[in-house]
Amino acid sequence: MSTAFLTDLFREKASEEAIVWHGRSYDYAWLSDRIVYWVDRLTSEGIRQGDVTLLQGDFSPNSVALLLGLIEKSCICVPLNAERIHERDVLADTALVSWIVEIDEKDSVNINRRQGNQGHELYDLLRRIGHPGIVFFTSGSTGVSKVVVHDLAKLLSKYVAKRHDLRTLAFLLFDHIGGFDTLFYVLSNGSTLVIPESRMPEAVCRAIQQHHVEVLPVSPSFLNLLLLSEAYTEYDLNSLKYITYGAEMMPAGTLVKCAAVFSGVKLLQKYGATEIGTMRSKSEQQDSVWVKIGGEGYEWRVVDGILQVKCDSAMLGYLNAPSPFTSDGWFVTGDAVERKGDSLRILGRKSDIINVGGQKVYPAEVEEVICEMDGVVDATVYGEKNQLLGSIVCAKVKLARPEQVEEFSRRLRGYCKDRLDKYKIPLKITLSDDMQVDARSKKMRRLLAEKTDFRNV
Repeated sequence: MSTAFLTDLFREKASEEAIVWHGRSYDYAWLSDRIVYWVDRLTSEGIRQGDVTLLQGDFSPNSVALLLGLIEKSCICVPLNAERIHERDVLADTALVSWIVEIDEKDSVNINRRQGNQGHELYDLLRRIGHPGIVFFTSGSTGVSKVVVHDLAKLLSKYVAKRHDLRTLAFLLFDHIGGFDTLFYVLSNGSTLVIPESRMPEAVCRAIQQHHVEVLPVSPSFLNLLLLSEAYTEYDLNSLKYITYGAEMMPAGTLVKCAAVFSGVKLLQKYGATEIGTMRSKSEQQDSVWVKIGGEGYEWRVVDGILQVKCDSAMLGYLNAPSPFTSDGWFVTGDAVERKGDSLRILGRKSDIINVGGQKVYPAEVEEVICEMDGVVDATVYGEKNQLLGSIVCAKVKLARPEQVEEFSRRLRGYCKDRLDKYKIPLKITLSDDMQVDARSKKMRRLLAEKTDFRNV
């Protein structure tokens, strides 16, 4: 059983908090009993070892117990967050799902059989060796999500060694490798998972204050939103010991501001990928974007400016795409990096790089300069096809106060003139009232070129 290492720990921690949800506390005794209940219930419904089962919901007491129950039954679990309900049928078809377990906002559970072909060589491998599996969907740089299949026995092996018992907020989503890492780090150390009412700044700060959260794992985009909202000034956040950030590139300016605002909190950059899990990391300094990554079972190298990783916990493969591994077993991450000794600086996704007449533009570099301007709340830089140059640099900007787009465009270009090479300065500028983040609190630059409902110049 892949979760056998948790059994004794749950028994030892029986009377201690495992989950806080909607202000109510659930201890490890409750969680242990609930896992047994769900194993029996899943069996009575007809779900068997190796069945591909989609588990849709957010973090909640039943979703955690159900996930552990599916793992104990050696099922192949496909977690999907509740907000992706409109994509569910397509994703279920792609992942060859035969069961859907849906958990609503009240933590009620509905189980339904679904007709579908479960046959695939990766699934067959898991069934032959009797291991549970887990399936994640990538965000999809082309708009099509890749279906990532993991052997859970391998993915969970790094959680066997106990580390730190810290009360942790569940920010990253249920179907995100970072959210998975948060959950099993908490459970494997007998800690408490605090689930906020929402993932907006005020609700997150309120949960930290009320439940004495010690670790806040978030994205850089959320940290920027938190700083802009100033919600942190309305609550007592003195319980915080760590803010961990990952999932996208951290702008240096945002990091410096966070280090100043949260001066008593350790800021830690995390690195991972859906295909390989999360790696141990150590930031060079509080306000430094340079980080050392690795840990037991992980190796890394840089080839042609792109990070490659080899590890024991790598996925078995994609259901619907060619293998991203080199012939000698290295996973090509697609992340462009700079190297300085044993430290790395993540520059951004290779797929996000804008090629302007043969010159490379990293969107995050341009975003950082724009966000230094007076009155700029947020900026997202992306590329748009151009017959003459191949691509042009575009910027979508949110302002703190109204300004004519023509006037702001002149001001932006004047500000960037002495700070960026000419080919990096945006040629197309749009203004929007919205923050440019998706449901995972990450930048939405990949689809912006298709948007037409903004004021352009």
